[in-house]
Amino acid sequence: MLIVPMSLSSGSSFQFPPPGWSLRWYENLVTDSGWQRAVVTSLQVSALVTPLALVIGTLASFGLHRMTRKARIVGLGILVSPLAIPNILIALAAYAFFLQLGMSGTIHGLVFAQTCLAIPFVVIAVWARLQGYDRSLTSAALSLGASQLTTFRTVTLPLIMPGVVAGAVFAFVSSFDELVIALLLQGPGVVTLPVKMFDSVVEEADPTITAASTILVVAVSVAVLLVQLSWLRREQRTKKDGN
Repeated sequence: MLIVPMSLSSGSSFQFPPPGWSLRWYENLVTDSGWQRAVVTSLQVSALVTPLALVIGTLASFGLHRMTRKARIVGLGILVSPLAIPNILIALAAYAFFLQLGMSGTIHGLVFAQTCLAIPFVVIAVWARLQGYDRSLTSAALSLGASQLTTFRTVTLPLIMPGVVAGAVFAFVSSFDELVIALLLQGPGVVTLPVKMFDSVVEEADPTITAASTILVVAVSVAVLLVQLSWLRREQRTKKDGN
């Protein structure tokens, strides 16, 4: 409620209520080369993190689904542990590790580190979908002569697709929003949008951050809303088919 009006302010500093209305900060966000590079870097990192986290998290979820109950509890605890560990600890460990490998300050190091934080979101989403999955469907497809790959592509994947899509959205959003790891692993030319926003407050007090924040909030909200709507429509179609 405060950020959106401030992003439309004609003033040259953070003011609420705004002295006037203008799109100058949105224009600056689009035309300034520093903000442009930060947005592109964030999109590049998120675009690489999402498929990596999606593949690893989905495979891990299937592995958990086939484990015994005790092993499943331990495995699930390990996979989602990054959500319980403070990001600063993960960032420090990643910084020390990638520094030895010469990957600190590179986009690849940033991608690998943020993938570790994105995997739990995929695991939780896909695992929740697998709870209602009937293994007899897989057995039926295999008994009819379908290969493992064909069975997964035509039977399993369509049934768990809502969880896969939700995991992908949350992985993308978590990567795009990540600040702490990006702050420690940044380098020349590797500055993400959250880092640029942080610097604009600490060093410059640039009101452009209000425009960037508004766009970020709207984009994340729309992405989450679309996932929820897709789940709702799928559940409605399932109920209609059942009736």
